[in-house]
Amino acid sequence: MIVENPTPITEEELIRLAKRAKGRITTIYLHWTAGHYGQVYDDYHLNIDRDGTLYATCDELTERKAHTWKRNKGTIGIALCCASDADCILPAAIYAPEAVSAVEPDEYRDPYQAVIDFGCEPPTVRQIDALAKIVAILLKELGLANSAANVMTHCEIAFKDDYGPGSGDSETKWDLWFLPDDARHGRLYPGGCVIRGKAAYYLREMKRQEKAA
Repeated sequence: MIVENPTPITEEELIRLAKRAKGRITTIYLHWTAGHYGQVYDDYHLNIDRDGTLYATCDELTERKAHTWKRNKGTIGIALCCASDADCILPAAIYAPEAVSAVEPDEYRDPYQAVIDFGCEPPTVRQIDALAKIVAILLKELGLANSAANVMTHCEIAFKDDYGPGSGDSETKWDLWFLPDDARHGRLYPGGCVIRGKAAYYLREMKRQEKAA
């Protein structure tokens, strides 16, 4: 459900929410809303708009939300507000979960690559960076490791639970399967790796700032 007139929150407010949830959260799941920029959904604890603005649709991060099939207990759902008309084409030559590279439609050459069409409202650079920083803040305050066991895209967990691309499931989910990676000159790279890699940078920066204080 779309939240009317959502109120943004600051990093300081997020830190306070995370501190209160410590010990009760095991996993962070990363999504997109498949809606429009500016549309905040209450299926997720946190929404990030196109300019990086963060919205919370909960009073506590321990609230149970309906963001990830069968995996909503003790988890946090974060979504980018975007991708209303996104679509993907499976690699022709391999099983979809084995795809490690992808291209946008006008660059397709290799049958081993997935084709990702983000549509008219793609994830923005500011959204992706904000997501990584928010993940870093949550990991630090919740005392969780920056690993694929603790931070997963919806596509990553959908592959594990057999409703990802290529599964044939009528409710296939592929949120953040691939994302543009500025470390690779904007080429598409597995989204979970992009976010965890950027989160690692923010975690190092937080540690450096603490030492300098």
